[in-house]
Amino acid sequence: MDGALLELKLIGDIVGSFRVARYQRGYRWGQLEVERLLNDIWESKGEPYSLQPVVVKRDGETTWELVDGQQRLTTLFLIFVFMQRERLQNSGPPYALKYDTRPGSETYLQDLDAVRAKSNIDFFHLHRAYECIRKWFDAHGARRQYVANKFYGYLFESVRVIWYEAPKGLDSTTLFTRLNVGRIPLTDAELVKALLLSHSRGGADATDRTHEIAAQWDSIERDLQHPDVWAFVADEHAADSPTRITLLLDTLAGGPRGRARPLFHTFDALREQVEQNSPKVVWDKVVDLHALVLGWFENRNHYHKIGYLVAVRQRFSDLVTLAAGRTKSSFEAVLDKRISDTLDLTPSGLTALSYETDAHKETCERLLFLMNVETVRRVEHSSERYSFRLHRLGDWSLEHIHAQHTEGLTKAEQWKQWLRIHREALADLYSIDDARREELLRRIDDVGDQIDRQVFQDLARDVTAAFTLADASTSATVHSVHSVTNLALLAGGHNSALNNAVFEVKRRRILELDRKGAYIPICTRQVFLKYYTDADAQQVHFWSMQDREAYLRAILSTEGGIGLYLKPEVPQS
Repeated sequence: MDGALLELKLIGDIVGSFRVARYQRGYRWGQLEVERLLNDIWESKGEPYSLQPVVVKRDGETTWELVDGQQRLTTLFLIFVFMQRERLQNSGPPYALKYDTRPGSETYLQDLDAVRAKSNIDFFHLHRAYECIRKWFDAHGARRQYVANKFYGYLFESVRVIWYEAPKGLDSTTLFTRLNVGRIPLTDAELVKALLLSHSRGGADATDRTHEIAAQWDSIERDLQHPDVWAFVADEHAADSPTRITLLLDTLAGGPRGRARPLFHTFDALREQVEQNSPKVVWDKVVDLHALVLGWFENRNHYHKIGYLVAVRQRFSDLVTLAAGRTKSSFEAVLDKRISDTLDLTPSGLTALSYETDAHKETCERLLFLMNVETVRRVEHSSERYSFRLHRLGDWSLEHIHAQHTEGLTKAEQWKQWLRIHREALADLYSIDDARREELLRRIDDVGDQIDRQVFQDLARDVTAAFTLADASTSATVHSVHSVTNLALLAGGHNSALNNAVFEVKRRRILELDRKGAYIPICTRQVFLKYYTDADAQQVHFWSMQDREAYLRAILSTEGGIGLYLKPEVPQS
């Protein structure tokens, strides 16, 4: 919407005649909307308060086409009419409303006759809104006049609309459809853009920078639309924003976050900065912040560390604050500290984590995610990057590398599927005694459709045992089935039979997915390819204690794992 003019306009300063074009429907606000407007104005208590934008196009010197805001301006018009008719104030509305296709509505706005209210759907809604206004003021009882005086004062002193004058060349019907039929309101970003452009037009002794800012704006938006750039830097509050530059504008505006952030806070905050400084000062900050994001993206270490932090719900604006005034090396040290804080683990604390403990689950998932990011980051002379874009698209969950229990399976169809996929792997398991393997295969085949919980549990226990090495070289507490040494990140959506499968069955599934081009986190792939296990200890079908110990050493390593981010052990007193 280049070429638009934008300003804040007090309600009492809205003058002239507003034409409601034929493409618009009539007035349709009900009790909820009318009372909300009244309450919002009253509860502002005289503090500066912005209503939603009113979008207009100039028809003449004092006449306007009202593109968006008919419902608000009409309700405010009715409030003025009510206060004048009830002799609560001397003056009526400072502006007029006209209709291309509803000339009777213009007249009805002046008399609001209850008898005629049911003769026309537009009259009905106008009269109902007027009665809502009456009830609202009457509810204040003896303080009615006092409230009216205060309310009237707010309209002239503190309550304003964001006045958006659209360019003359912009098609009104298209703009109205976009703003109303599609329910796509003007955003903070669009309002800020119009603000900057309207304040950057050349004057007698000033350079016109509108084309420069508009071109730079589009360039920044294109850069942030790059999926890999956006995925590593967009926090949870910005992730779904259709206008990516909003992330930069919100950061510069500061203020409350999430649901506590007032409507159009970013616009209001940046408007104040423009007025206190200049549009150039504010726009240069946006350009600098954009350059900072691209610099982070190009720096391999910053990309991975910031991407991890953002993915675990750290705020982009907080990271910008951390970077302020720091060299690259000192900023990286601060990032390392922040990453360490997200884990808050010592080596012994990591070893003691258990999937069974609800408080540990998020920590387990977070450290394995970090392990994957760090594994990619530390590959020297590589252009490969961890894909935060694919990570964001995935529904990741912690999976047991080797499941030893099947209690989670409760239905006959799940039991039969579990036996079917394990039979395929068992048929190729030549590392166990032939007679034992053949007996297990026969027992599976004999089950058929006649299966109950006890039959399944007995058979599943024996099949699982065949895929489990009986090595007890380390305590079962350290390497229990629920410890980090038996966990990996996998995409969600797997069926429950596979979730409860033994190592060999999952290994086959991982290889199958990998061959089909599915995204498998690098450490998950390395686990099932026995990357961490010494060559002389390889037993391809089993996830043994030796495998778990090697996996744990890799995780704790400061060179290839996450040891860099673990906190020192607290000395025993």
